[in-house]
Amino acid sequence: MNTRQLLTLILIFCSALTGISQQRYEANWESIDSRPVAPWFEDAKFGIFIHWGPSSVPAWSPRGTYSEWYQYWLQNKTLSGNGKFTGMEVYDHHVETYGEDFSYYDFGEMFTADEFYADQWARLFEDAGAKYMVITSKHHDGFTLWPSETAKKTWGFPWNAGDVGAKRDLLKELEIAVKKTEVKFGTYYSLYEWFNPLWLSDKDKYVVEHMHPQFKELVENYTPDIIWPDGEWDMEAEKWKTPELLAWLFNESPIGETVVINDRWGKGIRNHHGGYYTTEYESGLDGSHPWEECRGIGFSFGYNVNETEEDYATPQTLIYLLLNVVSNGGNLLLDIGPDARGQVPQIMQDRLLAMGDWLKVNGEAIYGTRKWDRACQWSQKGKKNWMPKGTHYLPADFILKQTVDQQPGYAVREAFFTSKGEDLYAIVPGWPTEDLLIRDLNITPGTTISMLGTDVKLEYEQKGKHLLIHIPELDATQLPCDYAYSFKISK
Repeated sequence: MNTRQLLTLILIFCSALTGISQQRYEANWESIDSRPVAPWFEDAKFGIFIHWGPSSVPAWSPRGTYSEWYQYWLQNKTLSGNGKFTGMEVYDHHVETYGEDFSYYDFGEMFTADEFYADQWARLFEDAGAKYMVITSKHHDGFTLWPSETAKKTWGFPWNAGDVGAKRDLLKELEIAVKKTEVKFGTYYSLYEWFNPLWLSDKDKYVVEHMHPQFKELVENYTPDIIWPDGEWDMEAEKWKTPELLAWLFNESPIGETVVINDRWGKGIRNHHGGYYTTEYESGLDGSHPWEECRGIGFSFGYNVNETEEDYATPQTLIYLLLNVVSNGGNLLLDIGPDARGQVPQIMQDRLLAMGDWLKVNGEAIYGTRKWDRACQWSQKGKKNWMPKGTHYLPADFILKQTVDQQPGYAVREAFFTSKGEDLYAIVPGWPTEDLLIRDLNITPGTTISMLGTDVKLEYEQKGKHLLIHIPELDATQLPCDYAYSFKISK
């Protein structure tokens, strides 16, 4: 190849790259939906959600409800969740504890974050094995974790962490700390604000003069890897003008080529348009599109002093929830709720670290995997998919009933499956008490089977169209981890 030919090839290559980088998206769903979700997101599998703000001061709501909705419950005298409520519970608690004249906005000064150390949070995320995190930069109460000029203008009084309470740019501190790690930085952003004066008086003006400018302020100053909108359900996307906002995000913003978004951009949009799809306290989607399940370690997303140890999912439950989601091609976004001073409750830290310990052994079967031709293997007798009755949100322990706590008349999941390249992973909840039979799996000569966390090569045999893996006899001290065990089948 001569110099001219080489230069020609280089020019063609550069032109191709320029074409990719300059691809423009139009303000309609067909164009927006053509933008692929970044592969790193599908590889990540596990993220940490953080709900934190003025509602972390009272940190109070009846068990089975969202404490981060404190202001809404208080001012509307209503309540919903898992349980039966009069609707007056939060109002009565507030009046008794703080007095009838104490406004929710007074909690802003009490949100001090004086024990918040961003580097400690970032280290916890890493130790938990999380690959990304998402924090409530602004929840539905309209309070921002950064000194938002838009918020001050619209509210008419200081309603952000830069001016009241902490008097710090908490979001910037966390952004800097997280971006020093391998963990991706994400921001939750509520489109609506329950009691913003402009929202209540003129929704069209709110969108144009408040929501859009503030969204751009967040993007340009904090350059998140993920944007996680919420609070979209009151209006259609056309009224939110979110297709126009996303066209700006992808075409004009500093993160247009890299940012990942979810599907919460207007009434009726979830699981249809945007980026990856989302579920909340559900059992999951089928994996035909990138998706994410979010739920708390406890029931509430925000810190709730009423929750006891029995309200928090056990490490075993959390690992099985992760397996259920990942085997269906999704990610688990697991929430923690720090207190108003910035401390992550110890029980939440313990749960995250237990997840991290398990992932250190079994991460190969989780990170970077995709859904196999089936998500799991059910036992052969009984109905599938046991579910509780009479609950508004799906409690975490449903997965125990579907695995190790078999219910009368119901089957259990004997193994979860993930795949990566030519490798198949069978992840078994609990140590097998007998040889593991994987039905309808024919393997090729030369296949090897091993157990992650050990050097053991397992013996196996093909039994017709089924694979029988001979499980070695190991005592508790020889097991590589707790709760679930990963068998790697390599061609």
